[in-house]
Amino acid sequence: MPDLLHSLVRGSEPVERHVWADFWERLHARRLKGGEAVAVLASISTRTPATPTLESFLGSLADRSAPLPARWPGVVNLVGTGGGPATFNLTTAAVLVAAATGVPIVKTGSRGYSSRYGSIDILDRLGIPTARSYAECEDLLGRFNLAFASGFVYPAELTELARAVLPYGIQQIGRFVNVLGPFLAAVPVEVQLTGVSSPELWDSFAELAADRRIWLVRNGLGVDELLSFTANTVLANGAERVVGPQTVGSAVDGTLADLRPAEEGTDPAEHLLGLLRGRGPAAAVESICLNAAAAAIASGRSTDWAQAYATARAAVSDGAAVELVERLRREVRAGV
Repeated sequence: MPDLLHSLVRGSEPVERHVWADFWERLHARRLKGGEAVAVLASISTRTPATPTLESFLGSLADRSAPLPARWPGVVNLVGTGGGPATFNLTTAAVLVAAATGVPIVKTGSRGYSSRYGSIDILDRLGIPTARSYAECEDLLGRFNLAFASGFVYPAELTELARAVLPYGIQQIGRFVNVLGPFLAAVPVEVQLTGVSSPELWDSFAELAADRRIWLVRNGLGVDELLSFTANTVLANGAERVVGPQTVGSAVDGTLADLRPAEEGTDPAEHLLGLLRGRGPAAAVESICLNAAAAAIASGRSTDWAQAYATARAAVSDGAAVELVERLRREVRAGV
């Protein structure tokens, strides 16, 4: 059996699927060599492997996973690779706006890795429930048009890997897991809209997305969401399209400073609610609405970017997005 670590360090040939499979089997049986898990994770986090190795990595985990439920027609997942400039939880806000307009969303995410607050951290602070199974996702989708999926959608091997590298943490040596996270979440959505912050990953991710129901998004500012004040590239079904202010008729200027996270000492949940009410930098509110519009396009509910964007803006101005948050909060208070 070829040695995984040796193959990764050498990097001259793709690591084949059966080599990854052997690693997962030995990890599960607690038969790894001393320090092997740390070395493997550090290696792939230091230098992202070539696409064939990424494909075999993903395939080896898929081979060990249980079958997914039947596909959820029209349902979209918005998720990013993380990294890039620090911003507020733009994707989480966009998901709430999109769901308020009728776009069915199942959102995957995690706790903060490259930022203080990840999507799960914000949901905790907002008092919004997370689904712990596919059945709970389907139930929440039926009642709210929206479900936030917890960690059950990710391979169990990642948890085993995190335990194997202790006392080091995934945040210290697990950049690879976070970057590849959008491809690891197993949800039977119609389309996954994935933001890519690093230009070095774009070509590899484009290859990975080719045979999957995944759209990719990038921009020149390195943010893993669409921005309302610059040109964004959307790769969908093998074709690239530029989406920017002119696409939706926006005339608002902006900078990355408009997207900064809540200031120290400010509750990030209240900061997010303020933006959902339309209070805050116009560029931030419009970026939320642009991503909500992208979800509508990806779901097939709309084919017109300007109209989808106007619908998202209406969900902010008439309070529909905040009302959805309040409905979800009542679920928690009622103990449902």
